[in-house]
Amino acid sequence: MTEQEKLTFLEEVMDVDEGTLSLDMVLEDIEEWDSLSRLGLLAEVKKRFGKKLTADEIRAFETIRDICNYLE
Repeated sequence: MTEQEKLTFLEEVMDVDEGTLSLDMVLEDIEEWDSLSRLGLLAEVKKRFGKKLTADEIRAFETIRDICNYLE
């Protein structure tokens, strides 16, 4: 999966317009990065990637790049 595909995936999870996110964006600065987005990420990562994310791992993410690195 390319970085652009990962960004598109995260834009879907956070329900933001395509092209909104960039790798260096800080999650806490993104209004849509809320509890619903975190739950969506947890479910979609398990469904699409077969990985089980924990709440601690999600809390440890600071940037979009951190999530993308996890998805590798």
